Amino acid sequence: MFMPMLAELSGNLHVGLAALGGALGVGLIGMKASEAVGRNPGASTKILVQSILAIAFAEAIVFYALFLVK
Repeated sequence: MFMPMLAELSGNLHVGLAALGGALGVGLIGMKASEAVGRNPGASTKILVQSILAIAFAEAIVFYALFLVK
């Protein structure tokens, strides 16, 4: 009776930690991208493309966790 409840709790905990990691990653990427554009406005398109790709990879971690747990 205790083990299924513990397994469900640990699955939810993993998804929550993955979501927290993804959110922190997206925030840090956005912070550093805006800092880089502030330093070198001429490279804004290259920085934008790289930051969008990095954000997509950071958000993919959450989807991996969701699909592996459920």
